[in-house]
Amino acid sequence: MLVSTDPSDARFMGLALALGERHLGRTAPNPSVGCVIVKEGVVVGRGWTQAGGRPHAEAEALARAGEAARGATAYVSLEPCSNWGKTPPCCKGLVEAGISRVVIGCLDPDPRVDGKGITWLREAGLEVVVGVREAEARAQNLGLYRRIRDNRPMVGLKLAMSLDGRIATRTGESKWITGEAARRFGHRLRASHDAIMVGSGTALADDPELSCRLPGLEDRSPVRVVMDRRGRLPTSSRLIATAGELPLVHVTAADGDTSLEAVLTRLASQGITRLLVEGGAGLATSFLGAGLVDRLYLFTADCLIGGDGEAGVQALGIAALADLPRWRLVTSRMLGPDRLSVLEPAT
Repeated sequence: MLVSTDPSDARFMGLALALGERHLGRTAPNPSVGCVIVKEGVVVGRGWTQAGGRPHAEAEALARAGEAARGATAYVSLEPCSNWGKTPPCCKGLVEAGISRVVIGCLDPDPRVDGKGITWLREAGLEVVVGVREAEARAQNLGLYRRIRDNRPMVGLKLAMSLDGRIATRTGESKWITGEAARRFGHRLRASHDAIMVGSGTALADDPELSCRLPGLEDRSPVRVVMDRRGRLPTSSRLIATAGELPLVHVTAADGDTSLEAVLTRLASQGITRLLVEGGAGLATSFLGAGLVDRLYLFTADCLIGGDGEAGVQALGIAALADLPRWRLVTSRMLGPDRLSVLEPAT
């Protein structure tokens, strides 16, 4: 596999990844891809997968580049598609536009592509470089990898806790442990996921709508999923009352197998690639105990609640330190007085 020796490749791939980030949560079941077309060191075209999954990023970038694409390099965060669907393959478009070189972040795991795009381009005489900023590209496309290879969405778990790991006082009061900046970021997280899940306890206690309420992003609200095995959610709840406006998946015993694995499989079959789990503690613990959390968004407030408060994570049944699940810090930042730590499983 050809390895890049051009120091500018990483920089332009960074631009492609930034473009791919724009429509995370809007393109399911397709991935959100970024593409940058560069000629003689100048960006002549750029594109990202549009809402609903089409047009693809490459088609958008080529349309903007026009004739300037001839002889240029295309930087694509994910391997260009080689299969015919509702639109022609992106590989065909790149070749016909006269692109001479393609730099790819990571392979597309879809068996309809999975290396076939690279083969198409090389057989057409284009230089193809694969694996530039690959770890970042795979992380951005983790939802696609999970859906294709594991038959489930990528799972992000959001926890907002005090310094001592509590999510509510002894009386159950939990609004608001974190400040306004952290809550705004939480809505950005909702906008970047295809679906959001809560347990029935949270739905009953908070009566949430689970929409995205950031100005300008109101249309980015994800599919709402409620784990309600006992059917406790009343028809008067905001989730059910707004089901005609925002999609709702209400999981009850009538659905048959309501294990997390079975529910995730059903969500994946509906095209969901990115799921954000918001609460409560029981649901979070179930996901953690099952090893189903791919990314942990840990918001830590500048306060202490004490041992009589509700723990953010309940008993995991771990007896030995050697069995502790380890997490790797990906990034950390301050949001007003609160800290956001993003972590991934260490293994």
